[in-house]
Amino acid sequence: MPVLQSLVVFSHRRWSGFYQRPQHLLTRLARRWPVVYVEEPVPGSDADRLEVFEPAAGVQVWRPHVTGAAEGFHDEHLPVLKQLVADAVRERGIRDAWLWFYTPMALPLAGELRPRGIVYDCMDELSHLRDAPGQLVQRENALFKVADLVFTGGPSIHKAKRSRHPDVHCFPGSVDAAHFERIGGEHPLHADIPRPRIGYSGVIDRRINLVLLDAIAKARPEWNFVMVGPLAGIDAAALPRPDNIHWLGPQSWDDLPKFIKGWDVCLMPFALNEATRSISPNKTLEYMACGRPAVSTSIRDIVEPYGHVLRIADTPEGFIADIEMLLARPREEQERHARELKAIAARTSWDGTAGAIAELIAQADELVGAGAQIATPQSRPIDMPAMPLPRVDSGAQRAAAAG
Repeated sequence: MPVLQSLVVFSHRRWSGFYQRPQHLLTRLARRWPVVYVEEPVPGSDADRLEVFEPAAGVQVWRPHVTGAAEGFHDEHLPVLKQLVADAVRERGIRDAWLWFYTPMALPLAGELRPRGIVYDCMDELSHLRDAPGQLVQRENALFKVADLVFTGGPSIHKAKRSRHPDVHCFPGSVDAAHFERIGGEHPLHADIPRPRIGYSGVIDRRINLVLLDAIAKARPEWNFVMVGPLAGIDAAALPRPDNIHWLGPQSWDDLPKFIKGWDVCLMPFALNEATRSISPNKTLEYMACGRPAVSTSIRDIVEPYGHVLRIADTPEGFIADIEMLLARPREEQERHARELKAIAARTSWDGTAGAIAELIAQADELVGAGAQIATPQSRPIDMPAMPLPRVDSGAQRAAAAG
């Protein structure tokens, strides 16, 4: 009897970008099933081609290069992408796969693959991001209709999505606490940055309140602000440039503990808007795993579980007062707080989260093999007005129809 042989993942995020939820989960799931990670295309290339590389054991990344100029999984690219993916699947003998989507925009690529099942890992409310594609909501609606399992990246987005599918599971961001405990020492880039150091790690995009950061930095020129992470969707020219803000760019996952442990206070200066309403930042637990105090704006998925051990502020004056208080604490109080933060981080792990997800997929796949029905609300997707969606019945849904 055929069983699940591989996971084929479609994502709007580069594998080589900041190490986040996709990399944490998929490197662990790859110990059980080979993973193919299909990125959104690189536009403006000299030829249509598929770049292939293997960044981790069991993980193969497919990076399409296309001659078209549009960004993302745009309709302009779909014929080429379908051909590139279909050819690669055939050449590599990939079969009996489950498809895993991080973006609904890639759903039309599923049409010819005949998956055994479909996962939607909804880690962000993509429709709330600026410049979100016009078809995104329609394609997400279609994805909910064909998905067999839906995972969400935090309590807020779970609350928003749980009524849209009968099998939605909340898996908030987790942490590899051992990684942050194991790796020590100062990072060399800190050598010329005096204390106190106030740090941030993560993607730097429109969800970061740069006006807030600029105001805090200018009000306290004796503090140094260390910003670690890649830019996404914003131009470097838009970054505030006081002398005490140090933009260090993307850094490796292995080096991240060396940065965080060299900061006196950590920052989560998120803007408060539609784009951040449902976020559940991984960095919260990463800061905790290093025993570092943090000040955050009032993001719901930070305040509700961790507001008792973190400082919450929404104004420059509030951030400054909280940072001053944290810096002025006696060493004994700092050490006690660090132990408390580490204990919270130790209660969760990416290993545990990936293991629970793997069991849900395996159980669903057993139902496919037995010809039973997985609880999906509809067995075929709707058509989109601009471009008809190809039929993407999963194995689970074909089993249900046969039954």
